Amino acid sequence: MKYKRPELISPAGDWCSLNTAIEAGADAVYFGIKNLNMRHWACNFDMLEIKKVISVLHDNGKKGYLALNTIMYNNDIKKIKKILSIAKKAEVDAVILWDMAVLKLAKELGLRIHLSTQASVANFTALKFYHSLGVKRIVLARECGFLQIKEIINSVGKENLDCEIEVFAHGALCVSISGRCFLSHSSFSKSANRGMCLQPCRRKFLIKDIEEKNNEYILGQDYVLSAKDLCTIEFIDKLIQSGISAFKIEGRMRSAEYVGEVTSSYRQAMDSFFNGGLTPRKKKSLKKRLSATFNRGFSHGFFFSQPNDTGSEKGTSGYEKVFVGNVVKFYNKISVAEVSVINQGLRKGQNILIYGKNTPARVVAVAEMHQNHNQIDYAKKGERIGIKLPFRARRNDKVFLYELKNE
Repeated sequence: MKYKRPELISPAGDWCSLNTAIEAGADAVYFGIKNLNMRHWACNFDMLEIKKVISVLHDNGKKGYLALNTIMYNNDIKKIKKILSIAKKAEVDAVILWDMAVLKLAKELGLRIHLSTQASVANFTALKFYHSLGVKRIVLARECGFLQIKEIINSVGKENLDCEIEVFAHGALCVSISGRCFLSHSSFSKSANRGMCLQPCRRKFLIKDIEEKNNEYILGQDYVLSAKDLCTIEFIDKLIQSGISAFKIEGRMRSAEYVGEVTSSYRQAMDSFFNGGLTPRKKKSLKKRLSATFNRGFSHGFFFSQPNDTGSEKGTSGYEKVFVGNVVKFYNKISVAEVSVINQGLRKGQNILIYGKNTPARVVAVAEMHQNHNQIDYAKKGERIGIKLPFRARRNDKVFLYELKNE
């Protein structure tokens, strides 16, 4: 049977992540504008950067989706109108939203509309209603199981509706699943529904015995209100076969190297499915790679059963990342980066991570180091050295030691 190739959508919280997602194989990138998206604490982009973001994506054959998916107040509408007008002129490929005011304004401008998971669409009747309002893609509620998703997709096909289905494939899960949590707002006056969640659910909790007031207990290893991260790599083939139109990776607040590793892993899995190479061994290898990136342990979410996770682990990465220094200059003809070693010595053969605003996050083993035209095996803190690279670096790019822990 011939299956439709789904779109792989990656997150971009800043320019480095955007460029990394492009290089790692994303088909599309979603990004937010400062103050009006569900990742307020990410660097995000200024509204005046929308045109440049879309230009960079289109020049690389990628699509760009603007996330305007927070709850909106009266005093936001004027700004929303301005952002949408800029988005229209920039030829943004779609706007991700769920507030009806944003939907109305986007529709009036003729912008393509994708409905956020915040709308909690979990049935075909709701999908038909939103489609009648002009929605072209719906990100289903996180609570939807695999069979429910297939049923919705089959119903869309039977009625020949021009409406695509998108699901999250990887990344953080909120304890409130599809959103609208009030814990951060009630505790710290920082609204999750405005993208400002401080994630108090992911902290340790102190339990007090009200009757025996001297008794207190700290919940330790398991973070009971903190869901594990979603990971679908083991059954991505089933999701492709179901007819899902797009897979989204969560992570606009995570590092550029995270975006690169996760995007590349799912790109490999999806491409392997279509060329017949997605074997159990391949899935196992890719999951091992994903396990080394930052995560809170992995879950299958609601795809096949009600999650019975007792709580997540504290977020960890399998890699140790230590700041080394900055790129001072890059010599294009010989592909050598001059690096100022500021914080940590560097040895030949070690893996380094390099990234910057316009440089995608890349990991490479140090094959050659030079100082005063002589090859060296070790560079000390305070020295300037030349490092031969297989890619272009730029002035002020950051350089880190980046190696698996306990190795």
